[in-house]
Amino acid sequence: MQLVDAHCHFDFPEFDGVRDQVLDTARARGVEALVVPGVRRVDWDRVEALASPARGLWYCLGIHPWFVGEHSEQDLAVLEARLSARPEGCVGLGECGLDALHGDLAAQLPWFQAQIDIAAKLALPLVIHSVRSHDQVHGLLRSSGWSGRALVHGFSGSYQQARKLVDLGCFIGVGGVITHERARKTRDAIARLPLEALVLETDAPDMSPAGVEKGQNSPVYLLNVAQALAELRGGPVEAVAETLYDNVQRLYGWR
Repeated sequence: MQLVDAHCHFDFPEFDGVRDQVLDTARARGVEALVVPGVRRVDWDRVEALASPARGLWYCLGIHPWFVGEHSEQDLAVLEARLSARPEGCVGLGECGLDALHGDLAAQLPWFQAQIDIAAKLALPLVIHSVRSHDQVHGLLRSSGWSGRALVHGFSGSYQQARKLVDLGCFIGVGGVITHERARKTRDAIARLPLEALVLETDAPDMSPAGVEKGQNSPVYLLNVAQALAELRGGPVEAVAETLYDNVQRLYGWR
């Protein structure tokens, strides 16, 4: 069984000193690759230095909605220039997006729009953070004429919201949320969406699955998410994993 963690903050300090151990344990549980998003300019060099396609470590660069206040328009120009160089191991633009629970949504909108435009220009997939803003994300993508690949990571919302995003060509990131019985709306959405629209992620060290302490998530637990998804869909985990492995390869242009 082959698994890919489509969104994991493996550069965060929580993994300092234990990265090799975590990777070894995750690989023993079927995880062959991770994609690490950059969330602000000050972190981009660290994320890029961590990348090693030979070790299954890939990355993206972007400006996260939480950190737009730290940036200037010059940073967008730098982002475009770095991505235009097609550095080895870089597979997308992100993490970017909107968060209605953190900061000023109106202030976030132009930053998300600018990154949509860069990704479209460079034909790169977008990795999108969307919290209580799925309709706004959908609206911006649609009005921009988005026709590329995108991941709405860590999805938590209704089937109707997810379906609209999938119809635009987005993949939906499935993480630890579905392991919690109380997340009925999200579990219902993930159970009903086409399996071909889903990819696995941990969002580690956040978004811990059931039984894992908050802030202690890691790629080791991606198999937990795959097993929960298989139970939710009523199929064998091997078959579910095979389809989602194909999906993440299409998302990041590995095939």
